[in-house]
Amino acid sequence: MGVYNEQGAAVEEPRPCQMLIRESGRGSTPPSPRTRLVHHNDTMFIVGGWTREDPSCLVERFCPEYNEWRAAASMVKHRGSVAAGTLDGRIYTVGGEDHVRRYSSVERYSPDSDSWSADVAPLSSPRSGMCLATMDGYLYAIGGHDGITALSTVERYDPKMNTWSKQVPMLTRRTRATAAVLQGHLYVIGGNDGENTLSSVERYSPVNGTWSICAHMLSPRERGGCTVYLGHIYVAGGRDELNLELCAAERFDPDTMKWTPVKCMRNKRDDMSLVVFNGVLLAVGGHDGLTSLKTVEVYSSETNSWRHYGSMKSKHPGGRVAVLC
Repeated sequence: MGVYNEQGAAVEEPRPCQMLIRESGRGSTPPSPRTRLVHHNDTMFIVGGWTREDPSCLVERFCPEYNEWRAAASMVKHRGSVAAGTLDGRIYTVGGEDHVRRYSSVERYSPDSDSWSADVAPLSSPRSGMCLATMDGYLYAIGGHDGITALSTVERYDPKMNTWSKQVPMLTRRTRATAAVLQGHLYVIGGNDGENTLSSVERYSPVNGTWSICAHMLSPRERGGCTVYLGHIYVAGGRDELNLELCAAERFDPDTMKWTPVKCMRNKRDDMSLVVFNGVLLAVGGHDGLTSLKTVEVYSSETNSWRHYGSMKSKHPGGRVAVLC
């Protein structure tokens, strides 16, 4: 990655598709400058994103063999505030909105044919600002906003039956929250209840069918990025209760059930994506308060630091990153 700068100009030649990962030293020895080649088959896409000024809804796919982002087939309906997730080697986009309406429709992308289909069953009602998570072979669409109020609704999609079914609702209404699955539990983190930006966290046990309250984040945030990395849940970016864009990050340890701070990102990133791609943690896109970003940052757990990791070709306001493994 790193082929394009913020203006989209080429800054380096394509490299081989293997990801370079630095080996760490042991004890007090400085990290070794040697690198090892790690072979992965992950494919990264950014989907969705919409504003009145830029309703194009471009889809980009990162091609590691050429070390660059390339255009992929566009979604059927152009929309923002869409939820995106992966299941059985395909990408699903759920709900969302444009300047006219909110959507209940669901689309599915097949990377083999580079095409989207709209033959997926819709949600029970239109909404945007949901989060989407995959657990036990199902997709969970969580929370969101129906245009009147934030929702505690949870629906589960069964790909074999092509049906959505309502599940036990969350304890708190949440829109613009984030979600992650760790050790058999579904965590829903932060968001907005319609009035306040939240620091609260709750988790769902599919065994018991119940929600329970977990330790709060260190600070409230909505529209942040969230993923599981090295056995922890990481959250980054978003915006706080004062509507200020955040560069702050933190992580949750399921053993201690506590949140601890992580080094701040180099950029403030509201409405960003946080993903693990080829074994590394990436912060992608977002809005810094002035402009939508094309840049990507990579996090090093060894040094607790972020560095620039290249750029996408286009801006994707409100878009979401999905990684197919």
